[in-house]
Amino acid sequence: MVRSNPISDAMTAIKNASDTGKADCIVEPAGKLLGSMLRIMQETGYIAGFEFIDDNRGGQFRVQLNGRINRCGAINPRFNIKVDEMERWESQFLPGKNFGMLIISTPKGVMAHENARKLRIGGELLGYVF
Repeated sequence: MVRSNPISDAMTAIKNASDTGKADCIVEPAGKLLGSMLRIMQETGYIAGFEFIDDNRGGQFRVQLNGRINRCGAINPRFNIKVDEMERWESQFLPGKNFGMLIISTPKGVMAHENARKLRIGGELLGYVF
């Protein structure tokens, strides 16, 4: 199966597994960007953890869910945002103020939008989770 957007596929798989009450799910293919996004989701408590599984193809991530995800998804196209535009994008993708997070790729690495705001740097929108 040819995947046109692995990040979108991964976020959809995580949301579907969370909605059905599963304890974990397999996401493939594994990549550095997806691994960074999962690390951010783990640090903020949206997933319990994840591990890399080498299957001698593209690799896989096994994601342990903890039931905290209401919705998550990838943002396409990947919009460039500045620090002073973050509020607008927050209101577009998140349901309320201080609820959920945007995942942003910045020059200092992948991070949640609150950390990017504190560091006063912009970047590219990758996804959201709440």
